[in-house]
Amino acid sequence: MEPNVNPAIVSTAAAHEGHIETDAVIVGAGPVGLFQVFELGLLEIKAHIIDSLAYPGGQCVELYPDKPIYDIPAVPVCTGQELTDNLLKQIEPFGATFHLGQEVTTVQKQDDGRFFVETSKGTQFLTKTIFIAAGVGAFQPRTLKVDGLEAFEGSQLFYRVKNPADFADKNLVIVGGGDSALDWALNFVQGGADGQGPKAESVILIHRRDGFKAAPASVAKMKELCEAYEMQFIVGQVTGFDEKNGRLTGAKVTGADGVTRVVPLDVMMVFFGLSPKLGPIAEWGLDIERKQLKVDTEKFSTNTPGIFAVGDINIYPGKKKLILSGFHECALAAFGAAPFIFPEKKIHLQYTTTSPKLHKVLGVESPVFD
Repeated sequence: MEPNVNPAIVSTAAAHEGHIETDAVIVGAGPVGLFQVFELGLLEIKAHIIDSLAYPGGQCVELYPDKPIYDIPAVPVCTGQELTDNLLKQIEPFGATFHLGQEVTTVQKQDDGRFFVETSKGTQFLTKTIFIAAGVGAFQPRTLKVDGLEAFEGSQLFYRVKNPADFADKNLVIVGGGDSALDWALNFVQGGADGQGPKAESVILIHRRDGFKAAPASVAKMKELCEAYEMQFIVGQVTGFDEKNGRLTGAKVTGADGVTRVVPLDVMMVFFGLSPKLGPIAEWGLDIERKQLKVDTEKFSTNTPGIFAVGDINIYPGKKKLILSGFHECALAAFGAAPFIFPEKKIHLQYTTTSPKLHKVLGVESPVFD
């Protein structure tokens, strides 16, 4: 089930003959990629956005659309989907064009200084600048390595939850020891934060050890629910499975004592985190450190002038992987890109509070101050 996206806000590209000439191409439509549209828009730079997903929002919407986020400035709490919706509304005045369901496969520097960009669907661009906001790259869930288990993926084996209602009244086995595993275990036992959401018939959490990489409050709540016999926790690893008539019926779990037990189930959910894969980005000649793009902290430029990297995809001394850090990087990257787009123009810092020019760009009336 894909998120609902307001077509009035998201302008999807129509079929286009030949290449598209533009000032900026943004690779990645997660929260940071969307805010990059805003910062460029304030400088009157229009952008095209490319994302491999079929909708905006990136990891926020793909992996935890209903999970609360508490560290967005001036927003006490919002979900990943709400954050995405608000960003889409915020960038609406700038008329960005989205190219969804495709990834960038080719980036080539041209003699005139621009970049030729092509996607997996054959969409082509000539752009003066590129902003890579691809999060952790073409992220893929880390899979459970049990021979033959992959045959049940999408029917009884899941690495992400798109629609919690699909798992109501099911006997769930949840594998993992991080925040996602604990969050979804608690969610399906309690029916969500408000107790009104879908509940599972039963929940069994399996983790290879008794220690967790999840929030201590979540671990404490899980243990409390186990003591109340509302769910179970088993220390062990899934080493096999049982099936009957082509259906997954049980997980074989080997404990620390070396004994293998069969745990019956309707559905298995595995949350081992994400494996970042740079994919084609690794072939673009950019400086890479630990699968991330090295940037400066003045303009967030890569080693290739005109290509910038913002958000979780970049690395620099002191880097913190926070959405708010990505927002800050977007502002400096936009100013860093302006000389490539307006080489004869001096760019001045203006404030959306007081600048009539920015009010015009945003399509709002200038306030009158006494």
